[in-house]
Amino acid sequence: MSSVNGNNPAIRKILIADDSATERVNLTRILETAGYQVIPAQSGNEARALAESQLPDLVILDIMMEDGDGYQACRALKRNPTTKSIPVVMISSKSNSVDKQWAQKLGANAYIVKPYTDEDVLQQIAAF
Repeated sequence: MSSVNGNNPAIRKILIADDSATERVNLTRILETAGYQVIPAQSGNEARALAESQLPDLVILDIMMEDGDGYQACRALKRNPTTKSIPVVMISSKSNSVDKQWAQKLGANAYIVKPYTDEDVLQQIAAF
């Protein structure tokens, strides 16, 4: 993949987990337009399984999801020797500092607050 929009060329395959189909479609559009391959998941538990089998370069997790929330998925990914080095970006409408600190404590590498712009998402990914 070429480095479009200054993207980090090391990041090519991104797993996104959000229980909202609208959010998954929007994130997929942003990422595919920028040249990334996207692996969609509808829950934290599905994201954990896909991360282990597909080994994405980065994982984007919504916090509030059925069947395993983003916090649980992040903790599990960071404790798993197979997935612990994959950067995790949390994405949520929860914007207070406690949520951000908790995500960081569980191993998240970045935090994006909804609503976000395309540029917000791409800038966070480019930081890796």
